[in-house]
Amino acid sequence: MLFCHSQPESYHQNSASYIREALAPFLKNEEARLMAENEVKRTPFQYVLCAATSPAVKQQEETLTYLNQGQSYEIRMLNRKLVEYTDISSKYVKSIVRVVFHDRRLQYMEHQQLEGWRWNRPGDRILDIDIPLSVGILEPRSHPLHHNTIEFLWDPVKTASVFIQVNCISTEFTPRKHGGEKGVPFRIQVDTFTTNEHGEYMEHVHSSSCQVKVFKPKGADRKLKTDKEKIDKKSLQDREKYQLSHDTTLLKECSPWPDALNLTTHSSCSTPSPVYHSSPTSCTFTDGNCSPNQQGELLVPGCSDHLLPSSSPQNTQQWLHRHRFSPFSRLFSSFSGADLLRMSREDLIQICGPADGIRLFNTMKGRCIQPRLTIYVCQQQARNQPPTKPGGGDVYHALYLEELTLSDLSEKIAMLYSITPQQITRIYRQKPTGIHVLVSDEMVQNFREETSFTISTIRDENTDGYHVVLK
Repeated sequence: MLFCHSQPESYHQNSASYIREALAPFLKNEEARLMAENEVKRTPFQYVLCAATSPAVKQQEETLTYLNQGQSYEIRMLNRKLVEYTDISSKYVKSIVRVVFHDRRLQYMEHQQLEGWRWNRPGDRILDIDIPLSVGILEPRSHPLHHNTIEFLWDPVKTASVFIQVNCISTEFTPRKHGGEKGVPFRIQVDTFTTNEHGEYMEHVHSSSCQVKVFKPKGADRKLKTDKEKIDKKSLQDREKYQLSHDTTLLKECSPWPDALNLTTHSSCSTPSPVYHSSPTSCTFTDGNCSPNQQGELLVPGCSDHLLPSSSPQNTQQWLHRHRFSPFSRLFSSFSGADLLRMSREDLIQICGPADGIRLFNTMKGRCIQPRLTIYVCQQQARNQPPTKPGGGDVYHALYLEELTLSDLSEKIAMLYSITPQQITRIYRQKPTGIHVLVSDEMVQNFREETSFTISTIRDENTDGYHVVLK
């Protein structure tokens, strides 16, 4: 006869706890294995910077590596899944290495900061490639306009190494205050691309970066030694709060750099590069059917192209490029005209820096350049028609001269008559005695403010142009 005895509740609890404890090592190993597999799937490439990490970094913070200015450092490029990773169809991949700012504040002003460095260090580059030491790379190239960028090709099936040199130091981008300032951290980022169906290196496959600080020669070695001595003096309990120093730095996966596609050899990106496409807005002549009143509104260049609240993000991007704000097009890529117009002067200065922030604010608000000279002219229809007195129904147009030159005056008069400045061969000023004096730059500079003239034109039969007479 069989008897079934009911087990007490504590027995079931102890049994479940025992089973969990028995399976814990297996579950932990299985979880680690799955995480490792997922990591391999996410990051097929691995980049290692051959420079020691600082021990004075806390556990929850990102690693920090010290570099010496101008010293060659190796970046090893590995394919962590050489056989299994079959998504790469091209024989070679392209990697773009760049030095960028780590601080968000400096990222907003990156273009201005780098341009200022290039101005102070003419002929130098922020990032160079040491070609004799590099192994397994093809077509190394230093971009002539982007001094913080290099690029090259390499075979993902083989291990390759590129040696880089950072020529700027971290303290070059800090204010020169009393007692000195700590240098700003940089980021070394590597973006890798494969070829698309057209053979262009446009398909992004991986990006990774690490945080570095650059010191004067031998300064990184001294800083690393100081950090080690500082940590060694701490107690064992406090020492556990900091990361261990490693001889190499593993670059961690990150988002691709937004402007990476603009630097590829066969770029077809719709967003123009800040350097290639930045140009001032040019003025065009109006059609011959326009009335003098409409033409007079165009005599002040740069004021007719306003940013409207109804502008779409695409139109806003085009407006930024036309007015030489291309370095900030990536930052304002999703902004409409209304979004930009809502920003205050202080907001734009904080984002774009004092110089470009003020310029962007004034351009958005339609603030025009104050002319150096303003004169008023009235068109006389026929050569032999006597001038009428002002106030008798005559219409005068204002000509705003930014440059007190004859060419500037010719351009404004040509716009009034809807012709090109080249068609005006001579400009004369008729004196009360009837003589005609040839107008020169000196005469324009001596025009009085808000002087009024009556303009008549004489056809030049030899050049098929016009002589303009100011009375």
